Amino acid sequence: MNNLNQDFTTLEYLARGTERQRSAYETLSKLKIMDVLHGYDPILVGTIPIHIDLPDSDLDIICEVHDFNGFKQWMVSEFGDLQDFRCVTRTVDGIRRIVANFRFQGWPIEIFGQPVPTKEQNGYRHMLIEHRILTILGDEGLSAIRELKSRGLKTEPAFAKLLKLEGDAYARLLEMVHWKEAEWIDFTEAWMGPKRAFPN
Repeated sequence: MNNLNQDFTTLEYLARGTERQRSAYETLSKLKIMDVLHGYDPILVGTIPIHIDLPDSDLDIICEVHDFNGFKQWMVSEFGDLQDFRCVTRTVDGIRRIVANFRFQGWPIEIFGQPVPTKEQNGYRHMLIEHRILTILGDEGLSAIRELKSRGLKTEPAFAKLLKLEGDAYARLLEMVHWKEAEWIDFTEAWMGPKRAFPN
């Protein structure tokens, strides 16, 4: 199902993916969005790359941004005429962020920027962990996550429920970034064993 070594830093994998992924590829390519954002090290993250999106899921692109005024002006000049465009800045947990939203070809698109390298941002790290988990759990696990999300759970809480992780779902998943290979082997063996059961 999933390629453990999938390169998410380009969009080419979308062109070979599901119908929704191919649609996303066409939309983002028509916007030339990765070229527009090239100087900000953009990466598409979220649910669409790992095939756990719902019909209303958006296309989330993260960027490394330090000049917020310049970035906002760039967003307005490139996307300001598109449907439902808005761009706001705020500070969360002491880190400034900027978010631009708009719609194009029926897709809701969100561009997120903060002064952190994109591969170190939580959105990217969460996606890599979730991708690895889904690679281990297979199609049954993917279906279980999609079902939990269809009931209203956000992505990380859905994974936490499936894996029976206690505490803050976002923090618990980020802990897995630091797992050594032996811990992943233990996790895999536990879930591939005969007692594996997915919640209803």
